[in-house]
Amino acid sequence: MSTPTTWNDLRKDITRRMDSAVEVLKKEFSGLRSGRASVNLLDPVVVEAYGQTMPLSQCGTVGVPEPRMLTVQVWDKSQVKAVEKAIANAGLGLNPQADGQMIRVPIPALNEERRKELQKVAGKYAEQARISVRNVRRDGMDSLKKMEKDGHISEDEIKKHEKEIQGITDETIKKIDEALGHKEKEIMQV
Repeated sequence: MSTPTTWNDLRKDITRRMDSAVEVLKKEFSGLRSGRASVNLLDPVVVEAYGQTMPLSQCGTVGVPEPRMLTVQVWDKSQVKAVEKAIANAGLGLNPQADGQMIRVPIPALNEERRKELQKVAGKYAEQARISVRNVRRDGMDSLKKMEKDGHISEDEIKKHEKEIQGITDETIKKIDEALGHKEKEIMQV
């Protein structure tokens, strides 16, 4: 990517990249099991079908008929076994049961130990997002210095813009912490 030459371009780029770190975190959180069924729970499942690997969403429709049950309506009858195997081997602690072209996936209740494990995983996801945000801040500060060196902005403007970048960073980290707080509360809810 080329270095932005105006402060507005740089600010937009920084904001976009930091917001995308928060979106990635929310997507990762949606795949973390909290004891309740969610169609996003099966997002990481990859199926060996037709001689290649593909996401589960390309093999069938995932539904949530009740709070502790997921269903997968497999479109091609010949792929039911492959989908069932993929769900069982995805490391999600799920035990799928085929019933014709429908696969039922009961969501077991979480025990205290598993809840604490999930909290740690959520914490790791949040820390990865914070690191991404800090990397964007660093890139932004470097771009500011390059803009000054190239004569696009003055030293006074740099100081003002550095504070603004730090403000955007603080705001984004706050969003990450809030998302983590919500997820931890959801995980610990019995």
